[in-house]
Amino acid sequence: MQAVVIEDRTLTVVERPTPEPGAHDVVVAVRAAGVNAADLLQRQGYYPAPAGCPADVPGLEMAGIVSAVGDQVHEPLLGRRVCAVVGGGAQATHCVVASEHLIFLPDHVDWPQSGGFAEAFTTAHDALVTQAGIREGDRVLISGASGGVGVAAVQIAHLIGAHVTAVTRTSEHHGALVALGADETVTLDQVSGLDPVDVVLELVGAAHLALAQHLLAPFARVVVIGVGGGGSRVALELLLLMARRATLTGSTLRSRSREEKATVADLVNQALVPRWTTGELRVPLARTFDLAEADAAYEYFARPGKFGKVVLCVED
Repeated sequence: MQAVVIEDRTLTVVERPTPEPGAHDVVVAVRAAGVNAADLLQRQGYYPAPAGCPADVPGLEMAGIVSAVGDQVHEPLLGRRVCAVVGGGAQATHCVVASEHLIFLPDHVDWPQSGGFAEAFTTAHDALVTQAGIREGDRVLISGASGGVGVAAVQIAHLIGAHVTAVTRTSEHHGALVALGADETVTLDQVSGLDPVDVVLELVGAAHLALAQHLLAPFARVVVIGVGGGGSRVALELLLLMARRATLTGSTLRSRSREEKATVADLVNQALVPRWTTGELRVPLARTFDLAEADAAYEYFARPGKFGKVVLCVED
């Protein structure tokens, strides 16, 4: 197989042996793989893959066709169109996936959109629904709303019936975010003037949370799932959190157990795939690259101002 490999913080595409599935795993012939902030961190040596995943092949999500199954996989999965969140190794022509982590694709969705779905929508759904317990009528503030997880979160919150305020660097993506379900969009310098919110989905970090903490309504929930755009240290007004009886938590997917990830994937299959099938959810694409252009894709991903997902595509 062909695989993107990290060596001395550089990316190359090399030939590697095609993996074999474990007893309860499958091998997916990859057609598209999303690029995420974790991939850039891994290339820099800051975010190593968990045990059991390829140490030098990045990629946390991919989509493709099941090409091999382990001898303890009893479901008829061979040939199925799937996507999944993985611990690593997605940016290759073949990837091993736990069979219970598969997300099943709607027939009409193309490969680039499929390759950008799993990580963003799984992360957003877990943070908003499982962690924050979002409800109809909640006022939800989403920072970094034009990124991959942000555009997923805007759509999920809208479908649940929340009032969605999307925060971006500039106003250039206002129309696109409103089309996805945002009720209003603001830039960072406008956050302080907002009405109180029930849920804060934090994707930027300190630069935004330092402001958003003053907007918390009683019993507000803050979920931190990203700090890439604004630093990882923030001064919190603890008396304010106490007075609002607010909760503050954080979440990642990569380090969770196989069983925990299976539960998350099952929730996505039940809650999101039907809405994706009917066209109520979509995956906006900022840009696609061929697998051989991984270095250029990472460089593009690192630039500000994107809207949606960056995806590597593999030729059939």
